[in-house]
Amino acid sequence: MPIRQMKESSEQHLVIKTHLQTSMNNNNNNNKQQQQQQQQPKTAQNGKGPPSHEQQQPQNGKTQNQTSPPNKNRGRRRGRGGRKSDQNDVCCMRPSSRHCTTVAHNNNNNVIVKPLSENGNGIGSCEMDVGFPSSSKSLTFAQRPGFGQVGTKIVVKANHFFAELPDKDLNQYDVTITPEVASRTVNRAIVAELVKLYKESDLGMRLPAYDGRKSLYTAGELPFAWKEFSIKLLDDEDGINGPKRERGYKVVLKFVARANLHHLGQFLAGKRADAPQEALQVLDIVLRELSTKKYCPIGRSFFSADVKAPQRLGEGLESWCGFYQSIRPTQMGLSLNIDMASAAFIEPLPVLEFVAQLLAKDVLSRPLSDADRIKIKKALRGVKVEVTHRGNVRRKYRVSGLTSQPTRELVFPVDENSTMKSVVEYFQEMYGFTIQHGHLPCLQVGNQKKANYLPMEACKIVEGQRYTKRLNEKQITALLKVTCQRPKDREHDILQTVQHNAYDQDPYAKEFGLRISEKLASVEARILPAPWLKYHETGKEKNCLPQVGQWNMMNKKMINGMTVSRWACINFSRSVQESVARGFCGELAQMCQVSGMEFNPEPVIPIYNARPEQVEKALKHVYHASMNKTKGNELELLLAILPDNNGSLYGDLKRICETELGLISQCCLTKHVFKISKQYLANVSLKINVKMGGRNTVLLDAISCRIPLVSDVPTIIFGADVTHPENGEDTSPSIAAVVASQDWPEVTKYAGLVCAQAHRQELIQDLYKTWHDPVRGTVSGGMIRDLLVSFRKATGQKPLRIIFYRDGVSEGQFYQVLLYELDAIRKACASLEPNYQPPVTFIVVQKRHHTRLFANNHRDRSSTDKSGNILPGTVVDSKICHPTEFDFYLCSHAGIQGTSRPAHYHVLWDENNFTADAIQSLTNNLCYTYARCTRSVSVVPPAYYAHLAAFRARFYMEPEMQENNSNGHASKGTRTTGELGVRPLPALKENVKRVMFYC
Repeated sequence: MPIRQMKESSEQHLVIKTHLQTSMNNNNNNNKQQQQQQQQPKTAQNGKGPPSHEQQQPQNGKTQNQTSPPNKNRGRRRGRGGRKSDQNDVCCMRPSSRHCTTVAHNNNNNVIVKPLSENGNGIGSCEMDVGFPSSSKSLTFAQRPGFGQVGTKIVVKANHFFAELPDKDLNQYDVTITPEVASRTVNRAIVAELVKLYKESDLGMRLPAYDGRKSLYTAGELPFAWKEFSIKLLDDEDGINGPKRERGYKVVLKFVARANLHHLGQFLAGKRADAPQEALQVLDIVLRELSTKKYCPIGRSFFSADVKAPQRLGEGLESWCGFYQSIRPTQMGLSLNIDMASAAFIEPLPVLEFVAQLLAKDVLSRPLSDADRIKIKKALRGVKVEVTHRGNVRRKYRVSGLTSQPTRELVFPVDENSTMKSVVEYFQEMYGFTIQHGHLPCLQVGNQKKANYLPMEACKIVEGQRYTKRLNEKQITALLKVTCQRPKDREHDILQTVQHNAYDQDPYAKEFGLRISEKLASVEARILPAPWLKYHETGKEKNCLPQVGQWNMMNKKMINGMTVSRWACINFSRSVQESVARGFCGELAQMCQVSGMEFNPEPVIPIYNARPEQVEKALKHVYHASMNKTKGNELELLLAILPDNNGSLYGDLKRICETELGLISQCCLTKHVFKISKQYLANVSLKINVKMGGRNTVLLDAISCRIPLVSDVPTIIFGADVTHPENGEDTSPSIAAVVASQDWPEVTKYAGLVCAQAHRQELIQDLYKTWHDPVRGTVSGGMIRDLLVSFRKATGQKPLRIIFYRDGVSEGQFYQVLLYELDAIRKACASLEPNYQPPVTFIVVQKRHHTRLFANNHRDRSSTDKSGNILPGTVVDSKICHPTEFDFYLCSHAGIQGTSRPAHYHVLWDENNFTADAIQSLTNNLCYTYARCTRSVSVVPPAYYAHLAAFRARFYMEPEMQENNSNGHASKGTRTTGELGVRPLPALKENVKRVMFYC
């Protein structure tokens, strides 16, 4: 699959016309607001019954009490190139054949209905011009259109602590250390020695903050603009209470710049659009300086074995507790975000004990197998150890490998004449150390050319090393037990951490004039009402109002129940007898029927028993046997019973079914087959129905065409995500996935596409692409284009509005991702028709943040769910949010265990001019349409589905491609990151594109 490379220039070939007039935006602003007021009817939420058409009342997110920018500001926002996106200049193609009629208005508010003109691409012509910035310099994120008003107002607490802005000048100095040092720890030690020696003299009593690399910061100027210092540092790794070597360094400090805090103050007050990142970075480093000296810093978190007693995770690992800390600009001013954190560390054990735990067997009396040696080598490569055979001298080394021979057989040259000596003799003669376990291999330290041998029994693992490789399931479970805290306990630990850090006594905070509050921020929030859900008319309950984010399928039938006539079952579990499997399949078929599906109680062929290692042979046998039995009709569904610990079986089964055979499969674990639960069967039936193309439930407001800025014109909702390989996998590709709704006006069913792209590449490369075909010439394609065409085929409409939820983007990537991916969306639309440019709203979804919301009063049961978390629907768009931009926190789900993490939504681009209420309510309501369960979910479903699809696609890579990296080399079929492309994923069968993320 051709990969479209991103242009290095900031000008992204943006060829969209820019004929929209800002004056038109301003003149029509009031009309637009009036239309939006008419589009947002209130919904009855009193629990007595679903809203009816008679209950509709005009409503807009704005009320008389709402604060929002004046019209001139909104006009200015559109004037920067964003398309004015009310219906005034949307050209509708034809009346919908469905019950939601699409209309548009001209500038005189007259309705325009134009006939659909088909072209070769299957989408009619739409005359509209869209402005878009030609470079990142003119790109401005969407500004907050006002604050939401819908919902029950409450007060919550957030783990943000107000930080008073200092009034001192912040000065930056460049640090050059000679000879150059790679370790931040050593760099810090050198600068700490410099400060210790010269603070009272050459540094003019200044106490600087240092980032460990090239920058040093002071509050006020140093007495010089440039100065060189000579520093001598004792090598701590040479010994404990023994002789230490002294190393000499030259340190040059050179004035670079002054950070302007006035700009930061203006930004926090909403008077400047751009955040002065330099000033924020300085303040962040200042507040991290003391903790860096006291704890083990990893990223933005600090860990210590003293915070809480480490808990063993198994196989030589333990959990360390710590805290996350970051300074952030918010509406309340500077805020220090503090959260609890846990991570896996390598237990500081003697290496022999670590190996015994790793292999879970006695290693002292029996030789190691090749598999054991490989496992030890992978676990210890890169780990720092210290020697224990030299008394007080504890030199430290980093492990580079493991010898293939046992210690007793190892010899090495001791002089230039290549005189050989055994490792056993050397340690006895040099250190008087007798090697007891010569059958074990030695650790190799140093590089390949000059490797040194260290006997395992003479080494101990150095404390404080984070484990960065993949944890197994038992270790993950053990770590989750440590990290899983009830909200009340987490809040208590956060407050205790702030008090323990004693920022008021921090010499660096004092030096720079920073004062940190010790109280959690008190924040106004609202609880958005749950949406009414629509079920089939034949069920006892036709409509449902979820309570505390949950409901069930009792007395309800799926709104679109599908038919399964031809199905088969493969049993890969030896412990499941055929009669048990048959009984389970019968119960599942009955549950599907009760839930509203038509499900044949009998399989096409008898249940087939197979061994897991013969998965491909078994699948192909069942596929062909069923085809023969049904005279050429393919199976609609394959049930598979898997062992509970099935290793690679699940992935192999999905890969073969979805890329080779085109089979829709449903896997069930042995434990569920033996212990049949009604709730489990009901959940499986939900999954089967959507895999068959059905819908379990839809929003009642969608059926009634009452969703603002979705129901009025054909609207497509995208979700996109990129998943990256785990740490240590240096050659595996990243996987991008895009899903899109296919059933306007319901926006419940989705189709998806996946592609492999360059290792760790966050920008989605295949959103839009072109290539040369010898026959057709230049051909356009890509995931956005394909999904737009798919929407047109499924609905008979072309999308006149695009809502794009983008998952997995960090703040530092906002500009790059928006510029590149919005450009790709534009090009995909324009490739279908020259002037086809539907307005786009681009929203980033973030879950990897550290903001937590707590109930104001933990004893008030009416303000929390059963787990003690805030109620689902809780939204915050003030105080702890961005000073000027359009973002909000939404906790859309009920907690199960631990502390709920709200999703953070940041609207980067909004040509549809959503109000705060409109986008918050839409996002919250969509969270109730997740097809795989009867609960609201924590992330908007299109983003959730995209994540699942990208994760699923890892199974599609060929097995040898998945298992590379065991020896650090790329395997057959992969390309290293230095090459131009990656091997494409195998093509999905057409019937799989709509189900892989439901599986």
